[in-house]
Formats: sequence, structure tokens, C-alpha cells
Amino acid sequence: QVQLVESGGGLVQAGGSLRLSCAASGRTLSRYAMGWFRQAPGKEREFVALINWTGDTTNYAESVKGRCTISRDNAKNTLFLQMNSLKPEDTAVYYCAASPPAQVLTTHWYDYDYRGRGTQVTVSS
Repeated sequence: QVQLVESGGGLVQAGGSLRLSCAASGRTLSRYAMGWFRQAPGKEREFVALINWTGDTTNYAESVKGRCTISRDNAKNTLFLQMNSLKPEDTAVYYCAASPPAQVLTTHWYDYDYRGRGTQVTVSS
């Protein structure tokens, strides 16, 4: 059974940085596209970033473009999200997810087969 476990969240001041990690276990996800999503209180879950299995294709939500970088280490079965210049509106629970090899790159949460339980990011003003 595949498990995705996020870490690296926390409380940070506006303008600060955080690096989220997502460790996969149970099977290698090196051929899976991976994504980050987030859900703020009272709002719907939204796409943040995705990366294909080789790491040479990425896509970002407009709200984080230029401030966040998604990357992966297939040898370690780990996904990362470097977040810089954080804003209070970035406050949310951040989730990682894995999309199967047969699935085209997608920003839709329900197209991802495996999903983590999330890590809280809180940005104070």
C-alpha cells in the first residue's frame, strides 16, 4: 500500500520560506507524476504545482508562480516544494499526490491515485 507523508510545514512570517517534503513508501513512484495541492479554511482544495516523472516538466498555479519550485528525487522517492516570499494567503494545509503513469499531466485532485494527509502552513502578517 502506498503512503505519502508530507512534512516541513509550520508557522512563518510573511516574506519567509519553507521547504515541504513528501516521502513515499510502499512502492516506487519514480514513473508517477506528482503534484502539490492546498486547502485553506473555508475554501476548496486547489492545485499548486505539478512535476512529471522525469522532472523536466513542471506547472504552477498563477498564485505561486515565481515564488515556488517543485522538484523530486526519484532515488529517494521524495517530492519537494520550495516556497519563498510567503504571503498570508498561502496559509493552508498542503497535500502531495501521485498520478499514475497512464494519466496525462493534470491539475485535478481526483485524477491523482495516491494522496497524503497534509501538512499545515501558516503565514503570519
